[in-house]
Amino acid sequence: MPLRLAHLGTRVTFAGDSSHGPAGQTLWAASGDDGEAGVAWDWVRIEHGIVAMADPMAVVTNLRLVADDGTVLTALQAARVLTGLVHGLPWQDEVVRALRATH
Repeated sequence: MPLRLAHLGTRVTFAGDSSHGPAGQTLWAASGDDGEAGVAWDWVRIEHGIVAMADPMAVVTNLRLVADDGTVLTALQAARVLTGLVHGLPWQDEVVRALRATH
């Protein structure tokens, strides 16, 4: 069963200055029979209306990711899975919404 993550919140932690755009964090979570799962990462605004993950290798989660054979994924393997998970979410819309609320 696919993990259905819902947006819990997005924060703007740096409003930006003349040399760097705004930045912050976003948090997504799911709840199910097996417990609760959360995924969070930092983001940066590249230019007006365009945001990106600050570091695709730095997604924070309580998920334990395992391969089909039951072995725990390495950090690199897990980063690939988590980055794919993030890219499947409408998180950029939530970040842009949070940025609009700060102006």
